[in-house]
Amino acid sequence: MHTSTTSTVPLEPWTAAQFVEATQGHWYNDKAPTGPIKRILTDSRHAESGDAFLALKGERFDAHDFVAQVAANGCEIAIVSHPIDADICQLVVADTRLALGHLGAYRREQNSQLKVIALTGSSGKTTTKEMLGSILSRIAPTLITRGNLNNDLGVPMMLLELRAEHQYAVMELGASHKGEIDYTSNLVQPQVAGILNIGTAHMGEFGGRDGICHAKSEIYAHITPTGTSIVPADDDFTDSIREAVQTENVMSFGQGGDVYATEVTLQAQSSSFVLNTPQGSRSVQLPFAGEHNVQNATAATAFALSIGVSLDDIVIGLEHATGAKGRLNFIPHKEHLFIDDTYNANPTSMRAAAEVLAQQAGIKVMVIGDIGELGASAAQQHYMLGRDLVSVKDINFVVSVGEFSPAVQEGARSTQYGKKLQAFLSQEQALPLLISLVKTHQPQSMSFLFKGSRYTHMETLMAELMEKL
Repeated sequence: MHTSTTSTVPLEPWTAAQFVEATQGHWYNDKAPTGPIKRILTDSRHAESGDAFLALKGERFDAHDFVAQVAANGCEIAIVSHPIDADICQLVVADTRLALGHLGAYRREQNSQLKVIALTGSSGKTTTKEMLGSILSRIAPTLITRGNLNNDLGVPMMLLELRAEHQYAVMELGASHKGEIDYTSNLVQPQVAGILNIGTAHMGEFGGRDGICHAKSEIYAHITPTGTSIVPADDDFTDSIREAVQTENVMSFGQGGDVYATEVTLQAQSSSFVLNTPQGSRSVQLPFAGEHNVQNATAATAFALSIGVSLDDIVIGLEHATGAKGRLNFIPHKEHLFIDDTYNANPTSMRAAAEVLAQQAGIKVMVIGDIGELGASAAQQHYMLGRDLVSVKDINFVVSVGEFSPAVQEGARSTQYGKKLQAFLSQEQALPLLISLVKTHQPQSMSFLFKGSRYTHMETLMAELMEKL
């Protein structure tokens, strides 16, 4: 689904005057472009005639160094924080990163008809976003955050894609540092916004779950006063989250909430449940596996109801939703099943994935990579994960790959199921074991689940194993 980071749809053009109005910048030497400006890009490799190249400055790079090069490639406009010696129209702004935010916010303000949902959380953001996309896209044109464009650069880049026909936008907001959600939720100006849960992702940056809760709760500060705040009913931090709410309207989801599931039946690749809401109850056949996805569906329902969608439309949308690439995708291969859950990982989603694998047929093997961004608690979190994964009774083998695999192994050995786990420092070392597992269990079918943080690229190991079978 939404994985590309560049839009393929023609964008609404800009004028030179709108650039000045949005950013409070000025055209260097009064040399402004006369024609329409097609799009704003931060990647110098794709900048061409009609584009504006926005030069970002990072810790290790400065895109101002590429302005002369994009000019030579036919791009006539650059947005810079200081003038460059190059033959190109230059909009000079105080800070190009903030200018990107101003341009995104300007686009949002121009689309006053837009109904915006903003969501954050430690796990389930992408799946809930896809469910909402499925519900809303059936009703009217909807802009949905693509891939992981959910940070202080990605959010304004998504807003630049707004067009007059869009009626809805579903914006995923990520928090990797304090103040980031305050900044991005101010740009998107949501009518409905909320937190899915408070987990342990990015624990290092925030110094514990209290800090994560505080950072994510910034989302409640920018909801329209007449809008609705969405809160999880049964999270460890529900009370703290409720304290951050500033709107009169609140809707909660999960056990004990306004929207909750009963009569849940989990199948190998799907689930069914009764969806209970203030608008009535409906039975739902959800094409997603796992209890955690039933929870995501109740969250999506709370967001959609709060933005004025009927319960019937919500049920149709949920039943037709599809997962994002690398999010519990089921791939039959030869006589085996491969579950690709490699898009990302945190301790909560790892445990949820194990429960999904336990529901499958045949010999069940969970292959995990390291989880990043856990800070000082990383070794301890991996230890607890090893202990818990081998204790899932229907899983036959756990294969841990990466720098923290010794900690995972130690956790596994603290239980009576330690022999279920094998640890390897690299994918190359793990592959022969996986191949031998298949050979020793022939002709039985096997179910493999691959998962790890994005940087571990566990999909590479999965593809190599599939090739060897």
